Amino acid sequence: MKIPTLHGYIDRRILINYTADPKVIQNLLPYPFRPKLQNGKAIVGICLIRLKNIRPKGLPQFIGVNSENAAHRFAIEWDENGETKEGVYIPRRDTSSTVNAIAGGRVFPGKHNKAKFNVSEAGKHCALSFSSSDAAFMNLEASETNQFNSESVFEDIETASAFLKGGRIGYTPGNSGLDSVILDTYTWQVKPLHVTKVESSYFNDKNLFPEGSIKFDNALVMHNIEHEWKINNNKSF
Repeated sequence: MKIPTLHGYIDRRILINYTADPKVIQNLLPYPFRPKLQNGKAIVGICLIRLKNIRPKGLPQFIGVNSENAAHRFAIEWDENGETKEGVYIPRRDTSSTVNAIAGGRVFPGKHNKAKFNVSEAGKHCALSFSSSDAAFMNLEASETNQFNSESVFEDIETASAFLKGGRIGYTPGNSGLDSVILDTYTWQVKPLHVTKVESSYFNDKNLFPEGSIKFDNALVMHNIEHEWKINNNKSF
């Protein structure tokens, strides 16, 4: 049985963004997806999200689940019923929650790898890492800033924000084909992050991303966002 709508709060969401060779990304995407481009570059990244009080909509907060989660994502487009749609393809999900790991792909969309997360936050500084049950890992050190990366492929933070906001529909490999979920945030406001260290075993894999095909671009953060997750049943492929 699928839960139709989950409700809760995004306590903290970090969006780490890379530029990548569109041809490389196309080879990693299932049909019917293609990379969504910004100035000729594919945009991929990691969403690091701390969720609070996640529960079926309408039920009390005290039954909600809290968790740290990571999703490796590709910005995508596809044609559906004569229209161009946009969203994200999520080849990998990791979670601190045993409930999420067990229920992923069964109760709600997508397989979730069980991982150990370490998070240290002091003022505007954050150090976050995880190591997964299959030896995957990620490390980040960053601080909130008022200055968006001037070397980004995006002209400014407003352009980056609008691009990423379009990724509300997510597709991920499921037990039988692609699972899909829609993230509806009640508000949307991002701030820039200055990143001093970032590494991902997934994006470091030269078998997937040959030397020179991927480059860190920028990072953004958002806090305390009320939201809903909805199962996407409106796909025609």
